[in-house]
Amino acid sequence: MSNAYGEWLRAQREDANLTQQELADMAVVSRSHIAHIETGRRMPCKDDAKRLDRALNTRNVLSSFLPDEDATVADYFEPARKLEQQAATIREFAYSYVPGILQTKRYAEAVLGAGFPPRSAEECARLVSTRLERAKILDDPATPVVWALIDEAVLSRPIGSPEVMAEQIMHIVQLAERKRVRTHVLPFDLGVHPLLQGMLTLMSFDDQPPAAYSEGAFMGKVHDSPTLVVRLQGAYDLALGEALPMKQSLALMRTIAKEHGQHEPALDS
Repeated sequence: MSNAYGEWLRAQREDANLTQQELADMAVVSRSHIAHIETGRRMPCKDDAKRLDRALNTRNVLSSFLPDEDATVADYFEPARKLEQQAATIREFAYSYVPGILQTKRYAEAVLGAGFPPRSAEECARLVSTRLERAKILDDPATPVVWALIDEAVLSRPIGSPEVMAEQIMHIVQLAERKRVRTHVLPFDLGVHPLLQGMLTLMSFDDQPPAAYSEGAFMGKVHDSPTLVVRLQGAYDLALGEALPMKQSLALMRTIAKEHGQHEPALDS
């Protein structure tokens, strides 16, 4: 993600002889939020940008030159990846694939190897390595707090092989049993639910506003707008209220993992 926006903001702040804290006070935002914008890790929402324009007397430059709300780029996930590393709380919803930070190596290989146009073995290996590197945020025993809301379709769809699926499901079960990840399943018989249209990640932070990331086919978007983030949080909460309790969710996951294992072809004697 280009940091021309953040660099320009920093230049205007320094020309005005303001510290980050002084600008934050004038624009009614946190100092860390200013720091994240200047380093390219966040973009302000429209309202924040307008307040920054007023504080710096930059007319409407900062609000006018925000990235287009509908814009997508080839590396659309990169802004979300940076936020994921800073988050205090991550709440995932998945309806097609297991969320990236919960994927096993073999599951990730199957998912990333199925792209179009076909990827080389070297590119697939690099992408798998990056995905597994993201999962290292779970090495910390407590932070970030992670919730995973998973549609039953994700568990039943055979990705890679029955053995790969059984291993992947049990990986999530084990994370939940260690109390590292809280997991709930949205059962098939629920039918329509508020999140059925796409994958969603909600992120909250200790020192900056919350953000959301949504993803569809070949596109994804980080959402900073407070109104939209609240709306997405509400949809997540409604879907979570329809999900199975954690104990029942883990029991169902164990059953589905066992069913995948039973479909593994028998070895010739």
